[in-house]
Amino acid sequence: MKNFPASESMPALANLEEDSSSSGDDTPTTTPTPRTRTTVAHAASMADMARLSFSDDDSSEEGERRVPRANTVPPHMGHKKVLVTGGAGFVGSNVAEQLLARGDDVVIVDEMNDYYDVRIKENNLRRLREMYPEDKRLAIYRGDICDENFMLQLFEKERPQWVCHMAARAGVRPSIQDPFVYIHSNIRGTTHLMELSHKFGVKNFVFASSSSVYGGSKSTFFSEDENVDNPVSPYAASKKACELLAYTYHHLYNLNVSGLRFFTVYGPRGRPDMAPFKFIDRVSRGLELQQFGDGSSSRDYTYIDDIVDGVLRAIDRPHKYEMINLGKGSGTSLKEFLDIVQSHVGKKAIIKIMPDQPGDVPYTCADVSKAYDLLGYRATVPFSEGIRRTVDWYLNDYGKNSCIEPETQANGMGRAPSFAEIRNAECLD
Repeated sequence: MKNFPASESMPALANLEEDSSSSGDDTPTTTPTPRTRTTVAHAASMADMARLSFSDDDSSEEGERRVPRANTVPPHMGHKKVLVTGGAGFVGSNVAEQLLARGDDVVIVDEMNDYYDVRIKENNLRRLREMYPEDKRLAIYRGDICDENFMLQLFEKERPQWVCHMAARAGVRPSIQDPFVYIHSNIRGTTHLMELSHKFGVKNFVFASSSSVYGGSKSTFFSEDENVDNPVSPYAASKKACELLAYTYHHLYNLNVSGLRFFTVYGPRGRPDMAPFKFIDRVSRGLELQQFGDGSSSRDYTYIDDIVDGVLRAIDRPHKYEMINLGKGSGTSLKEFLDIVQSHVGKKAIIKIMPDQPGDVPYTCADVSKAYDLLGYRATVPFSEGIRRTVDWYLNDYGKNSCIEPETQANGMGRAPSFAEIRNAECLD
């Protein structure tokens, strides 16, 4: 791939109204309405979800019309050097790629832990280095963000003014087995980075939180205004702790911080322990998969390109302190999920119905109106299209070049009801 000289980075547009001045069939024509928080029973199907959804025309009273938030921040237009922690991972490597593509310089740090197969992370770094061979544009460091001497030397040498903290120990169920590694990587690691960031005058600190902080919320749409003081796993608790510490650093040192609550991210080069990858892999290989429950459980699956767009928009806008949902804003039931995977793979799934799995939340769905107001963010990739793209990548890239069994990754445990018995795997022909 040809490399072009660095240029001033062009941030994502401030809001979607500005986008409407350009031509093209993909121009959004509507704005999302803030979701009214309710405690009605969760929808058991997409038809129920449609009846619960609110459209722009639902409110006829002037007082109930959407009022944009006042605390918007104009985007930074200049060149940036961005520290991307976890830059070898799924989200981090995609963020790094887009930052580099728009002209920014990127410093990646990743400890390359074995939560899932390290070869996947090595491939992500190799891909980035092949696209950007110059050390000036892309610097890669291997090390633990909790290592004080290592990180101090990195900050002193690279002097990043923008931090995108995507490194974290992921996984709800593994965190129950070993909570201490989550305290180390997530809480201590994030605190150390914020300490260095305020000392070195970082202009904006953006970090990955999680929809897991909502726990067993009964709201139809999960809003940032909800109380999230009751996490149901050490992983969720570690993310909530990071949000609290972030406010402390903003209060004490005026550090600009935005925490992004991701809702189930999927797509090409995705984590092998997550449901989208596992379903596609098992249906493609003709292996049995287990469906826990009646298929009505639902997740807000968000395509990687949409998440990356939201992350870049947050980097460009140094808000003082905000927690922001990044999701699609609509749920997909497990039954519909499996139907879509079978349709795009072109094979029938071998499904074994199992009782509900204890500990799984039955439903997630993001209220993304705040992300729209503050970042101009709106997801654009429908779930079926995202799965189609992921299947295409799996069949034409991953399936031909890799032989990594998803069921052996992350202790065999993922975040969604997608588990199956471990069997000997075979690569695709």
